[in-house]
Amino acid sequence: MSDGRIGVDESGKGDFFGPLVIAACYVGLEHLAELEGVKDSKKLTDSMALKLADRIRAVCPCSVIAIGPAKYNELYAQFKNLNSLLAWGHARAIENVLEIQPAQLVISDQFAAGGTIVKRALYEKGRGVEFRSLVRAEADMAVAAASVLARAEFLRRLKRLSEEYGTELPKGATNVIPTGKRLVAAHGPSVLPNVAKMHFRTAAQVLAG
Repeated sequence: MSDGRIGVDESGKGDFFGPLVIAACYVGLEHLAELEGVKDSKKLTDSMALKLADRIRAVCPCSVIAIGPAKYNELYAQFKNLNSLLAWGHARAIENVLEIQPAQLVISDQFAAGGTIVKRALYEKGRGVEFRSLVRAEADMAVAAASVLARAEFLRRLKRLSEEYGTELPKGATNVIPTGKRLVAAHGPSVLPNVAKMHFRTAAQVLAG
């Protein structure tokens, strides 16, 4: 890692329940000693991700954008495409970090046609940065830190939603239909857009019958 850069990543994209969370994090050489143990959030337990996220927030300039299910469904209807919605969120998070910490380089994971759309979605501040979309970008410390921040916020918000509706909402997109059906039985069909991503085929399966 030669000098400071911004990493960006998301969590909740493949989860039926809960928000979509996008995080951007600036990591410079001066932060590395403090970030020991930080790696791609997929390789961490939930409790490790939550603990490390607190440390990252204390040390690094960062921005975490959480789009709750109701807002997510509204934005998805507007963008009609997950990549466009992701690019918009990535661009906003990057801009937020650039407001507090100038940087020349932004690194993100490679989602389909993502880099180009993110670049288009950036405002004035972000136009001058070099943008790299990499396969397995989480190997970069800035992207790993962003992935931990996004994961931790996703977990916190999923827990809050679970408490609000008195039902433990599972992560992922498999084995979620029984929980969805229980929620609908208890609160009516209008509950689903408040807790779940409605463009998933699962939503129709939950509401069927």
